[in-house]
Amino acid sequence: MNERDLHYARLALEAAAEGIGLASPNPLVGTVIVRNDEIVGRGTHRYDDLKHAEVLALEEAGDRARGATAYVNLEPCSHIGRTPPCVGALVDAGVVRVVASIEDPAPYVNGRGFEQLRAAGIDVVIGVDRDAAERLNERYLHFMRAGLPFVTIKFAATLDGRVATSEGRSERITGDASREASHQLRLAYDAILVGVGTVVADDPSLTYRGANPKRVPLLRVVLDPRLRTPVGARLVTTAESTPTLIYTRQVDDASHASRASALRDCGVEVAEMPFDSHHGIALDAVLADLAARRVQGLIVEGGPETTAGFVARGYVDKVVAFIAPKLLGGRRSIGAIGGGDRDSIDDALELERVETRRIGDDIEVTGYPVRS
Repeated sequence: MNERDLHYARLALEAAAEGIGLASPNPLVGTVIVRNDEIVGRGTHRYDDLKHAEVLALEEAGDRARGATAYVNLEPCSHIGRTPPCVGALVDAGVVRVVASIEDPAPYVNGRGFEQLRAAGIDVVIGVDRDAAERLNERYLHFMRAGLPFVTIKFAATLDGRVATSEGRSERITGDASREASHQLRLAYDAILVGVGTVVADDPSLTYRGANPKRVPLLRVVLDPRLRTPVGARLVTTAESTPTLIYTRQVDDASHASRASALRDCGVEVAEMPFDSHHGIALDAVLADLAARRVQGLIVEGGPETTAGFVARGYVDKVVAFIAPKLLGGRRSIGAIGGGDRDSIDDALELERVETRRIGDDIEVTGYPVRS
């Protein structure tokens, strides 16, 4: 790796990021074609455009791609999917060098793209700006490696860690800038999940309302063992236009079946999951079902007990917290994470790769759980 490669690799990452909200369920991919230190082609993958970033960049470059270097943030595909493989397009265009940030762990790629490029006599460099490339596609990479959605816990809290008053009121803890940042987070994800307590207390819409286009609406997910979600809730009244999924317990009960039927009549999908009195709805079954629906990124947005369930079971891949410069206090005000008490501070979920940034008067804290 040299500074020149790093420069163009970062430009490819910038191109890839333009596909946020538009590429899923495909990965974010950007390509820059460089010949004689001049960018002759640039491409960003968007799912509805069909063509991959490499092909778009090659089309822009035309004959100037011959003898050029292709910079791409993810290993070029080597399989036939909705389009022919990008490896063949790079070879046919006469590219002599490919600089890629990371491998694609998808079982139908997983190194084969690089192997085929080398077999065709193309020089391949791997690992340029790897960390940034991993983070950009962290949802896709985790999904391909683990077969489960990438779970991000998100909450807004006061400086003393409170998310609501003792009466459950939580409106406008953070400022407008933090709320806009929250919608940017929603732009990048496929689904958002809350517990029924949040639905009853706050009647949220759980939609993306940012400025950038989003190809597929967020799948709104509710954990509701007893089907307490009111048919007049926003999630229900808008279910015909925005997908809404309620996970409930498996039970042979006429009243429960009647409530499920009423919700389904409104356009809500109601799915039964295993349940026990100690742990509630089985989160492993929920995540497996979401994976089957091709949900790669899931935001868990509360409330405290729902969040605590994901923390206790180790189903947290990232934490994003918006902290407002306010002190709420109160013995009965509600903390960000519920659940049982910890015996020792050593039992706390510790974060690494922590980043902070100022957003208006608030602070955004982002980190990843330390894995034992």
